[in-house]
Amino acid sequence: MSALAADLAQAARIVARVAGGASLADEFDPRPAIIDLTHGTLRRYGRVQAIVRELSHRARSDTLVEALLWCALYALESQRYADYAVVDQAVRACAAIERWSAKSYVNALMRAFLRSRASLEGRIQANVEARHQHPLWWIELLERAYPEQWSAILATGNTHPPMCLRVNRRRCSSHEYRDKLQARGIAARALGEETLLLEAPVPMERLPGFAEGEVSVQDAGAQRAAQCIDLRAGQRVLDACAAPGGKAGHMLEKADVELTALEADAARCARLTANLARLGLRARIKHADCTRIDDWWDAQPFERILADVPCTASGIVRRHPDIKWLRRASDVEQFADRQALILDALWRVLRPGGKLLYATCSVFPQENDVVIDAFLSRAPLARRVALPDGSAAQGLPNAERDGFYYALIEKHT
Repeated sequence: MSALAADLAQAARIVARVAGGASLADEFDPRPAIIDLTHGTLRRYGRVQAIVRELSHRARSDTLVEALLWCALYALESQRYADYAVVDQAVRACAAIERWSAKSYVNALMRAFLRSRASLEGRIQANVEARHQHPLWWIELLERAYPEQWSAILATGNTHPPMCLRVNRRRCSSHEYRDKLQARGIAARALGEETLLLEAPVPMERLPGFAEGEVSVQDAGAQRAAQCIDLRAGQRVLDACAAPGGKAGHMLEKADVELTALEADAARCARLTANLARLGLRARIKHADCTRIDDWWDAQPFERILADVPCTASGIVRRHPDIKWLRRASDVEQFADRQALILDALWRVLRPGGKLLYATCSVFPQENDVVIDAFLSRAPLARRVALPDGSAAQGLPNAERDGFYYALIEKHT
């Protein structure tokens, strides 16, 4: 069996499991060809589903065969392979997924797509989910929230994400590290004092000094957290939802603070520990739910708290293309309830005069301004203050960064 047939078969297995409700992260296959096929297919999931529905004469094929067709259609439209090769290898992949009887069906549908591609396009564009490649409820939420920008947000969510680096200035300067990249033929430009945007993504093992902690891979939008929390040396700081440790590491790189990092998931807690160790940084790491204060708090208040709360991840969907199809409209309200619970709990451990930075990787106002406004209305000592970096609270995804939201809240005395 050729490499493309084997890759299509493996990608189809993964996509079929995701279609059944599994997380792409749990099914992750690190081979570049599989990443391209699975992530690319799921970014176009609404479109490839619509194409199969338009062309299929079957009431319903089995999910694994449909997943193979979705992946093959993505491969065709990616223009990485010759059309005839994709059709041939998709048919051959039927044997690898043990669906021998589906060969003629797969062959016929793929050839029908190639014959009718132009006329089919009009029908596909009439389907809102297929055109924007997002669920209808997601599209409608964004259209209401961003009347002028919603289509651009959706389009960005269907692109490949940028690769951004955070230089550990305790180890080297951004300028020095950029020279190291250039020596390895990796082009980058500066977005800030410690932020470099690569011209094209590269495997982490190609990054000079990565194992030695000179650099971390972290989106520019995520790097705003350490820039906006207003750190000072000697402060007692809490990172309440810390894994995998990017924001915790950035705070420790920027200032000599006494950091406590909490994580409720044991596996993610181990990853947090490993990431800080790579950077040569130390924190008090605790496997704990931040809302269960009695389980972890020593009764000494914090001067700064980062509440990087669980959310729909709607601002980073191009990195996790399965999310938009696994989420449900009801999840937004459920996340908002959890976010409110976290805010109320953490407010109790913040010192008067201290500041709490609320952060999400969401672009849905229901998880952002709505949650913060409700909190301010029930916490009389809470005052929202300007973000130190001077940027808007809601950052929308673009070619340089993902969509993150930040609100800085001060506790008056």
